[in-house]
Amino acid sequence: MAIMLIDTIRQDMTAAMKAKDQLTLRSLRSVIAAVQEAEVAGPEAKTLSDDEVQKVIAAQVKRRVEAAEAFDEAGREDRAADERAEKQVLEAYLPAALTAEELDALVTEALVEGGWSTMADMGQAMKAITAKVAGRADGRAVADLVKARLA
Repeated sequence: MAIMLIDTIRQDMTAAMKAKDQLTLRSLRSVIAAVQEAEVAGPEAKTLSDDEVQKVIAAQVKRRVEAAEAFDEAGREDRAADERAEKQVLEAYLPAALTAEELDALVTEALVEGGWSTMADMGQAMKAITAKVAGRADGRAVADLVKARLA
């Protein structure tokens, strides 16, 4: 049986503990807590798949970005730097992000395949493109690109 992503994260957390790497330890503990919370959310407890764990990690990364921006606005560069460092630790567990060129090509391909060309097609286009992107690009960036193409 293949090793699950959450097991890898737990092993890395143990290694961070032994190495006294507080940044990595703090980051991984928060992810494990978020995964455990997601597992017991809903009508019955379940074990998350690797894809679901990656979605939880992506949400944690997004929270770090938003927190860093808020700390920057408040003049707390030290805390903003901490948030960005935690974000980098977490991104190691996500699939590689698409480059702007790759995202552009993927959007173009999906719009041609679906035959979408007007703003009325935005919902269908976003559904198809989001499935192809599979968390490897920021949703806002994808939506902006699709909107620009369909306008």
